[in-house]
Amino acid sequence: MLKVQNLGFCVGSFELHDICLHVKPEEYFVLMGATGSGKSLLVKSICGLTRARSGRITIGGRDVTGLPPRLRGVGYVPQDSCLMPHLSVLRNVTFALEVAGESKKQAAGEIGPIVESLGIGGLLARSTVNLSGGERQKVALARALAHKPKLLLLDEPVSALDEPTRREICIVLGRVQREFSVATIHVCHSRQEAAAVHDRVGIMSEGKLIQTGTLDELTDGPADDAVRRLLCPPADKTID
Repeated sequence: MLKVQNLGFCVGSFELHDICLHVKPEEYFVLMGATGSGKSLLVKSICGLTRARSGRITIGGRDVTGLPPRLRGVGYVPQDSCLMPHLSVLRNVTFALEVAGESKKQAAGEIGPIVESLGIGGLLARSTVNLSGGERQKVALARALAHKPKLLLLDEPVSALDEPTRREICIVLGRVQREFSVATIHVCHSRQEAAAVHDRVGIMSEGKLIQTGTLDELTDGPADDAVRRLLCPPADKTID
């Protein structure tokens, strides 16, 4: 579904180095790394929020390297959800469909299965201002899925949530990803979070993608100390 070939990008003195990544159709791929390793920058390059200096990005067999975000077939959920406070929950979810030319009635009809799956029907008439953290992330996820993306990008989607809500949203993410059969990249730095959702994991360090595999494969055979430190830290709380 996704092929990233020799992707390079610079921000000041920080550089992504010749990133190569393949994500299979319907795969849940978790991108891990310490703070500042480049994982969020890679995701923003894939969705077109930043432009790569070199390399190629292919989504669903189509070269999207030079395309703007709206033409890439990507759904993006940023860490802070970025909901629009002047619009209702319903209008936030249907926003992309309305921009694409659908009427409000058509758009509202299209999002029915997503709304039902996420259990946010009771929120549609509400403002986004007073939603809980978990509700905000469900609305942001619904918005990202509304236009039926080929690829879903989740940039630390539960990092700002409390522990019970993190567990809940990870369960929701795994279930919805399977239900809608969408290839997904989920950025995080927690082994427990990755274990709750992943099919496969990639580890980034200092702007390089240094190893990919299942958590068990990477834990049993870490490529270097960066992988070992990330996957074998002191015990922390578990996401069941």
